[in-house]
Amino acid sequence: MFRAFIIFFFPVFELFFLSPPPQYTRVWIPDPDEVWKSAEIIKDYKEGDKSLQLKLEDETLYEYPIDLQGNELPFLRNPDILVGENDLTALSYLHEPAVLHNLKVRFLESNHIYTYCGIVLVAINPYEQLPIYEQDVIYAYSGQNMGDMDPHIFAVAEEAYKQMARDEKNQSIIVSGESGAGKTVSAKYAMRFFATVGGSASETNIEAKVLASSPIMEAIGNAKTTRNDNSSRFGKYIQIGFDKRYHIIGANMRTYLLEKSRVVFQAEDERNYHIFYQLCASASLPEFKDLGLSEYFHLSVLPEGDRKLSIAPLGVKESHQMAIFRIIAAILHLGNLEIESERDGEACSIEDEHLNHFCGLLGVEQGQMQHWLCHRKLVTTAETYVKSMSVQQVVNARNALAKHIYAQLFGWIVQHINKALHTTVKQHSFIGVLDIYGFETFEVNSFEQFCINYANEKLQQQFNSHVFKLEQEEYMKEGIPWTLIDFYDNQPCIDLIEAKLGILDLLDEECKVPKGTDQNWAQKLYDRHGGSQHFQKPRMSNISFIVLHFADKVEYQCEGFLEKNRDTVYEEQINILKASKVSAARSGLRKSFCGAFIPPISVCFFFFQFRNSLHLLMETLNATTPHYVRCIKPNDEKLPFKFDPKRAVQQLRACGVLETIRISAAGFPSRWTYHDFFNRYRVLMKKRDLSKNDKKQICQTLLEDLIKDPDKFQFGRTKIFFRAGQVAYLEKLRADKFRAATIMIQKTVRGWLQRIKYQRLRRAAIVIQRYARGHLARRLAEHLRRTRAAITLQKQYRMLRIRRAFQRVRKATVTIQAFARGMFVRRIYRQVLAEHKATILQKYARGWLARTRFRRIRGATIVLQCYYRRRKARQQLKALKIEARSAQHLKKLNIGMENKVVQLQRKIDEQNKEYKLLNEQLSTLTSAHSSEVEKLKKELEQYQQSQQGDGNQLVSLREEMEHLRLELEKAHGERKVVEDSYVKEKDLLRKVQNALLKQEKEELNSRILCQSEDEFARSTAEENIQMKKELEEERSRYQNLIKEYSRLEQRYDNLRDEMTIIKQAPGHRRNPSNQSSLESDSNYPSISTSEIGDTEDFLLQEVGTDKAAMDMSLFLKLQKRVRELEQERKKLQTQLEKKEQESKKAQVRDAFELRQELESENKNYNLLLNQLKSANEELEVRKEEVLILRSQIMKAAQQKEPGKNTVKERIMGFLFKTEDWGYLNEDGELGLAYQGLKQVARLLEAQLQDQRREHEEEVEALQNQVEAMKEEMEKQQQAFLQTLQLSPEAQVEFGLQQEITRLTNENLDLKELLEKLEKNEKKLKKQLKIYMKKVQDFEGELGGGTAQHERNRQVAVQRKEKDFQGMLEYYKEDEPLLIRNLITDLKPQVVAATVPCLPAYILYMCIRHADYINDDQKVHSLLTSTINGIKKVLKKHNDDFEMTSFWLANTCRLLHCLKQYSGDAGFMTQNTPKQNEHCLKNFDLTEYRQVLSHLSTQIYQQLIKVAEGILQPMIVSGVLEYESIQGLSGVKPMGYRNRSSSMEDGDNSYSLEAIVRQLNTFHTTVCEQGLDPEIIQQVFKQLFYMINAVALNNLLLRKDVCSWSTGMQLRFNISQLEEWLRSKNLQQSGALQTLEPLIQAAQLLQLKKKTAEDAEAICSLSREIVKILNLYTPVNEFEERVTVAFIRDIQTHLQERNDPPQLLLDFKHMFPVSFPFNPSSITMDTIHIPASLDLEFLNKV
Repeated sequence: MFRAFIIFFFPVFELFFLSPPPQYTRVWIPDPDEVWKSAEIIKDYKEGDKSLQLKLEDETLYEYPIDLQGNELPFLRNPDILVGENDLTALSYLHEPAVLHNLKVRFLESNHIYTYCGIVLVAINPYEQLPIYEQDVIYAYSGQNMGDMDPHIFAVAEEAYKQMARDEKNQSIIVSGESGAGKTVSAKYAMRFFATVGGSASETNIEAKVLASSPIMEAIGNAKTTRNDNSSRFGKYIQIGFDKRYHIIGANMRTYLLEKSRVVFQAEDERNYHIFYQLCASASLPEFKDLGLSEYFHLSVLPEGDRKLSIAPLGVKESHQMAIFRIIAAILHLGNLEIESERDGEACSIEDEHLNHFCGLLGVEQGQMQHWLCHRKLVTTAETYVKSMSVQQVVNARNALAKHIYAQLFGWIVQHINKALHTTVKQHSFIGVLDIYGFETFEVNSFEQFCINYANEKLQQQFNSHVFKLEQEEYMKEGIPWTLIDFYDNQPCIDLIEAKLGILDLLDEECKVPKGTDQNWAQKLYDRHGGSQHFQKPRMSNISFIVLHFADKVEYQCEGFLEKNRDTVYEEQINILKASKVSAARSGLRKSFCGAFIPPISVCFFFFQFRNSLHLLMETLNATTPHYVRCIKPNDEKLPFKFDPKRAVQQLRACGVLETIRISAAGFPSRWTYHDFFNRYRVLMKKRDLSKNDKKQICQTLLEDLIKDPDKFQFGRTKIFFRAGQVAYLEKLRADKFRAATIMIQKTVRGWLQRIKYQRLRRAAIVIQRYARGHLARRLAEHLRRTRAAITLQKQYRMLRIRRAFQRVRKATVTIQAFARGMFVRRIYRQVLAEHKATILQKYARGWLARTRFRRIRGATIVLQCYYRRRKARQQLKALKIEARSAQHLKKLNIGMENKVVQLQRKIDEQNKEYKLLNEQLSTLTSAHSSEVEKLKKELEQYQQSQQGDGNQLVSLREEMEHLRLELEKAHGERKVVEDSYVKEKDLLRKVQNALLKQEKEELNSRILCQSEDEFARSTAEENIQMKKELEEERSRYQNLIKEYSRLEQRYDNLRDEMTIIKQAPGHRRNPSNQSSLESDSNYPSISTSEIGDTEDFLLQEVGTDKAAMDMSLFLKLQKRVRELEQERKKLQTQLEKKEQESKKAQVRDAFELRQELESENKNYNLLLNQLKSANEELEVRKEEVLILRSQIMKAAQQKEPGKNTVKERIMGFLFKTEDWGYLNEDGELGLAYQGLKQVARLLEAQLQDQRREHEEEVEALQNQVEAMKEEMEKQQQAFLQTLQLSPEAQVEFGLQQEITRLTNENLDLKELLEKLEKNEKKLKKQLKIYMKKVQDFEGELGGGTAQHERNRQVAVQRKEKDFQGMLEYYKEDEPLLIRNLITDLKPQVVAATVPCLPAYILYMCIRHADYINDDQKVHSLLTSTINGIKKVLKKHNDDFEMTSFWLANTCRLLHCLKQYSGDAGFMTQNTPKQNEHCLKNFDLTEYRQVLSHLSTQIYQQLIKVAEGILQPMIVSGVLEYESIQGLSGVKPMGYRNRSSSMEDGDNSYSLEAIVRQLNTFHTTVCEQGLDPEIIQQVFKQLFYMINAVALNNLLLRKDVCSWSTGMQLRFNISQLEEWLRSKNLQQSGALQTLEPLIQAAQLLQLKKKTAEDAEAICSLSREIVKILNLYTPVNEFEERVTVAFIRDIQTHLQERNDPPQLLLDFKHMFPVSFPFNPSSITMDTIHIPASLDLEFLNKV
């Protein structure tokens, strides 16, 4: 116990010898280079001192002056324990230097780019690809609370997704920051998270389209700037729509402020949009040859790849893509036009090949375009003038046209993307992602920067109000007195811009002036707003102005404001583009494109449009719950992990992070839950206070004792609120308490160590003395032993020499005696052998003589017999010849032959007459039928013409059904491909295994010859391990194929269910077009693909049955054929007797009746057609009434006052959007009438088709009868002719053969009938016995005691029961009942007290009986029904661990039974003789064993999935957060976002005991249900791997648990799991090895992290060393942080290792499972079937 204590807690002692923390107070002072610099106060400050004596970090002294009037002291620095926190609001001192330092430490030392600041996520661009955005990281953050994991963009996205599902309110993620800060990438990762977590439920792949839209938008909207190589020059707001199950169903994109001026002008070191460079780089491709892009256009291109392929998933056709490229090429040619000046610059002309290319690409007339590029039209009230333009005016007009074309192209692409992302499904909620430009300030700021900064002013105002609102709600919820907090309000700046007579109004007013200029506008600004506090006039300029924004003051140049705001394009150029002659292949794009050039009716300037769209955006954001992401650019050089404090502070001020800090610091920034505060500061509490049960009262008592000022803290309902600096004070008190305790512990431990040292020295001295004395004693004993050994050697040597002489003499004597005795014995033997041979020769000679005499006598006797018998035969032959020549014999042969010939000739004549009559009747019926068919066709055509409108819907439905059928066929094909690949993989695996085994055998044989035994054993072990790994890989690949097959099978089932639902769905579906519901309905029935699939399955079953029937014997085939021929013969005989008189009358009567029925049906059909026409007329009347009503509403709306235009628009929108006539019919009569007519029409059509089908079947049956009669007559004629050609004797023999055949057929029929009757008799007898037993029981209940006494006196004759053979018999019709009682409706509790896996044994006994009676159909049906029943049960109970494990055990047991009793010698080695008798005799079920193995794998995977679903929520809180050793770890401040585990007794808190209890439940369940031990080991190996992966992944994503105390707790918790494995004898399962990464992580948290030796020891541990070291966070002041130099040293050591780049473990990884053969010792005849299973219909054999 003492040794365990030392090993477990020895790292604690290291804390007691650390250097104490610094004693001086540390502050922050301003610095021109680093913004803020840290220093220590080395002299106490007294009131009135003019300066502070400070010592900087480089040990230099510094005197800091103090402003006595303002009394401004430097900012205090937070304790080191609080530095590097995930949330900036967790800092005790909240101010700018603390925020900047915390971000710098996290970014440079820990390489953490994300940090929380209250509700804001601060993201710093690392300029390096980090492995923190993989799929496994998304799954790790999915479902987690925001405070439980480290800051991440995925955590913000998960919070938005969770709030949308929980509060059912729309969400928005606002990503802002300056160019190059990573806004677009952050928005892209947020959308990737939504696409992964909320994937679409259908096959539309909306999430893939959402992600595919980003590259094309970057190509047409991003460009290189001085600050960013891929800067977004537009803003976008993407709304991702979700349905009620929160799956993505669609998306919509809105764009803001595209920088059109970049198309015609780029500043120095900047570039145009990427798409132009990409198109020029691809100019050499064949499809781009006609664009006319020569080498002049080839510029340097960004490595962006081919964007052409990215448009295809969005539904853009190839023709439209080429049209887009033609328009972009046309813009390039337009920008390269050379304009020549004429008449001193007053006019100009254009003669350039680029104009030819421009006109050719857009399909416009070159002459007109050339003319109107150089001229413009002036329209007055009297006449119209055409005026030449100067060179500058032409350049401006050309640039305006190019900008306008590109802007319209940009809008068309955005519109098409929205069309591709649109869905018809109703949107339940949405999450918007706003990627918008941040605050911009350059050396020259123009119109674009003014718009961007105006938008940021609006967003900042919304951000401030939201933060203020959240603070107020928090205080009110906790019951804290609310005091008004003063915060910066930028409403005056916004009023300066957008208020009446503000900057925007003056700009629009100047734009309306015919000769307005930028200078006049600037002068108006000076005159109007010169006295505003947010507006200034520059000293050295009259064409610029300064606006004081919330982030900084910006100077704007007025030049170009009016032109950009007007955004003027001449009408003549637009009209030319409208008349474009683009080819028909590009007509769709041309229409959409040119349609956008229609000029608006009223003048609407650009800024007015932008302001309206911005107001709409703000309304959308205000209606949602916002989440903020602020992106920070760490340096302007774009270097990875370089931090420029000046640039960072500038951006923090601009993005509002510091404003959030200021609002928080003005109130109570530090907040603790009572539970966390108690755990953290329990060391400061008194013992009598800890004995109380109310933690809230304990915390109040402590704070009242420690903090005397009550204004410094407030008690809320669930939290304690502290003013700034109070947490630092409490931390100081806690550290002092620990320091005093440390000194006490140091004193005790040092004394203990000295005592240990003294005891060790004393023990060493005693040991040395003992060894010295022992050495002397051993030396004396050695001398005595050597003397005695010498004497013994002399004695033994002398004895040996004498003994050897004696043995030589004795050996010679024995040899002489042996030779002499042998010579005498050989002489006697030779004499006896000669006498024996003489006797044998005499015996054989006498026997030969006797046999020779016997053969001679027998031959003479046979000769005499032959002569006598020959003479008697000759006499008999002579008498027969005389008799054959007589005339009486010939008469007997010919008697009756003539009569038979005459009768047969008469029958042939009668059949010929009947044949002619039938032909005539058939011709009359055929003509009548054809006339009726023609008439019905005409009526059907008329009906189809009247219902032509519904045919469109029928076509669409048929197309849809054809599409679904193709998908179903594709699924079948995929299934077949998977099965084929599985068979090939299986064969390949077998070949590879054989080859590997052969190769391994040869290598082992060669190594046996050349290596020693030790080396051979080691190499053999390594090769076995390698072979096991390869086998595991093959098995994993094989089981993945099974999993894929099951997935395809499930997909096939889902498709079939969907088709069934589509088939059974009532009502009609609406077309996506603008057609009404009347036009979209169809009166024609359609064929469902589910029916097609069912038919295919049925045909497959029929084919299997036919194949089985082909295996029957030839006797049964002949029997069936003979029976059919006999039936046909009987039918022909009856027809020949009756057809002569009744055939004509019957046919005529049937035709007449059929005619009458068709006429009556036609009348009914015409009547219903008339009713349908009347209903259509009524519909037309209702339509006219609706039109009249609509016109009346229009007139009424026009007569009202103009102020109610919105009401009018709503009414008109309602009327025009209405597509269902039900809105226009209040009582619903119209819809009901139409639905009824549709149903009647469909019913009539179905009846008509049924009658037509019946008529065709009757005609076909008659034709078949006629053909059969023809064939029979031909056969009889041929037989008669053959009979006439034969001789009389042959005719007699032929007649006898015919009679024998007929009697044989009758005999076979009678035998078959007899067998059926015997089976029925047996069945009836059994039923009679059952009924008799029931009657006797019933009589016994009625009779009571007297009847019992009488029955006792009766003597019954009982049948002697035979031994049970281990087989169960059932009838075919009882098979569904067997499956239902034994599988579908069976519950594990019913058979809990019986033999484990009882259903498997019962099923095998039924299979064995089917094998015993050689019924392959029964075996096939039973096994198929069993497998389908198990699948059905598992699908129904897909989350029930007990049910899943129960059927896994039974499936494996059934598989083992089929192997054990298969008859294969390999599986029968452990069978008893009785078990060998129960083997299968007739069938080889190897294929079914393979199917059961696949099913077992699927059940195992489902079992693991269910168990992981139960265990996974417990792992993090039970393994990482649960304090098994109370008081070891303390909770650090968490800031605004608390962990879910910090809530006392929360719903999500689990202990380690809960995990152990759940594991015990799993283990007990699988053991009680008889699951094989090998499978149990594999189950728990998989579960422990999942525990390891989830815990380690969470550890790698959480900074708050990477501490020394957590490592101690984690190691203790793992030891508890190890102890559980040992208690359940699962050490050999490999589960312990799966915990090795987690054990190494715990050891890494506990090891020392200072010296080079520590680095070498650490490098031998886990692969995530650097990540854990970066996350390592001290919980106490006595722990030291890991230095950056130590981490760099670790990275140097790790460069030689090839660790995988993956950050997290794949917790969904599943080890391949194997099912080793495990025979049962139970014999089938000993199994008892309980009555609770309701299997009375099973009979024991």
